[in-house]
Amino acid sequence: MMPFATRWLRHAGTCAVACIVLVLALAFLWTVLQIASVHDLGRSLDGTTAARRDAYRATATAINVEHERVSLRAGSSIVLLQLDLDSPMPAKPVAVPTASPTVPAQTPAPEDISLPKLLLPRDPPAGKWLSGTQAPSRAPEAFRAHRLVNVLLLGSDEQVSDDNFIRTDTMIVVSLNVETGTLSMLSFPRDLFVYIPHGRMGRLNTAFGLGENLNWDPGGGFGLLRQTIFYNFGINVHYYARVDFSGFEAIIDRLGGVDIAVDCVYRDYYPVGTDDVRRSGSSGYRLRTLPVGYYTFDGFDALWYARTRKYTDDFDRGRRHQLLIRAIWRKARSQGLATTLPQLWPELTKIVDTDLPFEQMLRLLPLVINLDLDDVQNYTFRKIYHTRNWTTPDGWIVLLPNREAVAKLMQALYTPPSRHQTALAGPRIAVYNASGEANWDVVASERLRWGGYNAIALGRLDASEDYPINQLIDHVAAEKGSLVPGILQALNMTEEQVNLEVRADRAFDYVVIIGRDYESCTFGVLPLDG
Repeated sequence: MMPFATRWLRHAGTCAVACIVLVLALAFLWTVLQIASVHDLGRSLDGTTAARRDAYRATATAINVEHERVSLRAGSSIVLLQLDLDSPMPAKPVAVPTASPTVPAQTPAPEDISLPKLLLPRDPPAGKWLSGTQAPSRAPEAFRAHRLVNVLLLGSDEQVSDDNFIRTDTMIVVSLNVETGTLSMLSFPRDLFVYIPHGRMGRLNTAFGLGENLNWDPGGGFGLLRQTIFYNFGINVHYYARVDFSGFEAIIDRLGGVDIAVDCVYRDYYPVGTDDVRRSGSSGYRLRTLPVGYYTFDGFDALWYARTRKYTDDFDRGRRHQLLIRAIWRKARSQGLATTLPQLWPELTKIVDTDLPFEQMLRLLPLVINLDLDDVQNYTFRKIYHTRNWTTPDGWIVLLPNREAVAKLMQALYTPPSRHQTALAGPRIAVYNASGEANWDVVASERLRWGGYNAIALGRLDASEDYPINQLIDHVAAEKGSLVPGILQALNMTEEQVNLEVRADRAFDYVVIIGRDYESCTFGVLPLDG
């Protein structure tokens, strides 16, 4: 049996990769690489890789994952077809709540963007059974009303794996709408059990490694993964960026750390000690509990926060990865980093494996520089709703996509914010802290902003005593278009906690007072046992 720590490294270690991929995505968007010399970064990491690997191997998680036996034999009669998948589609979109009229373009769209064509293998025979389940039919293509550029961010484990097989446990699609100037992100769970166009069913995180081992033509690992995503989810990814975990800590540390609002309590094993002792884990490990609060993480702690799966799962982990993107984005912008990415691009591509051409990066850079967090929509799969648990005949515990719900999720990814959504974000929400806990107003306001609301943390409420429960004061009392239901859902509150106080001279439309009962963790994180 494989040692437990090795099993952890293969799967939890790539959680670290997730964060690196997110950082590099931000490097594309906000030129974070100005903060460090690439040459010095590579040299400084060489001496610490072994120590970090030992620390990662010794860190425990709650989820055990068995070896995955993967066939490397391609199916027969693979036929590739070239399709034009990037022109706006004339058909009507699948009906989803976000499919109302879109906002006008904020930034002129580049006129000279040409995208790589997708080559598709033919479908499997109708009704064919593979690995104990019927092979799914091709997913309907998500409707596109605008020109989109989709980049797939991958985190892989080949730096620390023992079997020379690449698994991409981190898979995040970043979709840039070049006409509306908005951006959407979607995290794919690694255990989605899908049809891989080499002719067999398998976990989504194995498609890249299969393509590499098969020398898949066209595109190698990314080529096969790209075809797999289109076949099963109906979206076309144009480029990819793939990296291992070795640069993550240094980049975060050069930024001076990142600020993260932690809205769930996490507990996992953590190396005891500081600096080199902590990083090597030579002094041992202890269970660390991270309470709800607002923290500044250095690179090592950001890694720990990103990779923990004890008491939680991959669905919540994907959300945390996107929270890290937002935190890095905010920190980079606050420092006013100059746009030096074009000068650093040759060195960057020595660290990150990407097929994004330099000329394409230059075309897209003016668009992404003008993005604000309010222009970014975040999507994740939801357990039970988007997937269902299933065990293969070989005993693999995997996730089967719920086709109809997943199709709506893909459509939402492709749909920019509507005028209605923009209007909802307009009303201002004041958040005060009366909990007795530091910075809980910041945590609550970040939770609301994640949901698309215009919330601002205003610190301690001017009161002598803490509030035992949360309160929401509604100064608008709108019969239609009220934000009250959404605020209650985001903060896990009830209607009994709402007070109606209509004011014409209001500075804020809604006021949230955070009390001692604040608990907005609704992301599948298990309560701690003491």
